[in-house]
Amino acid sequence: MSLFLVIPVALALAMDAFAVSIGLSALPGGLKNRQSLRLAVFFGLFQFLMPLVGWVVGQEVLHYLRDVDHWVAFGLLFIVGGKMVVESFRNQDMKKKGSGDPTMGVTLILLSVATSIDALAVGLSFAAIQQEILYPSLIIGLVAFVMTFIGTKLGPLVGTVAGKRAELLGGIVLILIGVKILVEHL
Repeated sequence: MSLFLVIPVALALAMDAFAVSIGLSALPGGLKNRQSLRLAVFFGLFQFLMPLVGWVVGQEVLHYLRDVDHWVAFGLLFIVGGKMVVESFRNQDMKKKGSGDPTMGVTLILLSVATSIDALAVGLSFAAIQQEILYPSLIIGLVAFVMTFIGTKLGPLVGTVAGKRAELLGGIVLILIGVKILVEHL
């Protein structure tokens, strides 16, 4: 597959990761460079791996995954986004004591999976049309890495505009991305 065909697919797949990275970095204080890099590496890695997994799984289970992939993405984004919405209403002192790093642990894994479910479907479709997968997966992962990193740098501008409710806005954005995925597949 040519680069001119892979790039638009990669950009489309990276849009969720881009939006999530903006939402997370719009939080008060933004993300440190290390956090931005960690988020970009995980999102890029999952965007690289999911098409490979989808391709390997292939046509045998295509009809099963197609029926639930959107529900999985919605559920993961709803959980993480809902947590951010709830956290936005917590007392600032409680936030300082109990705030976790959204670029670490279970939250990072959930976000990485949720933003890469569509890449799994791309891998499945490539298997269905007998298309090679390694080269497109590399491009998809690289584009997701770059778009995520750029998103983390744009997020603080969004946070400045949104003010102290940036966390609420970020959570709502995650939930809306989940709803968008759900609506597109129903």
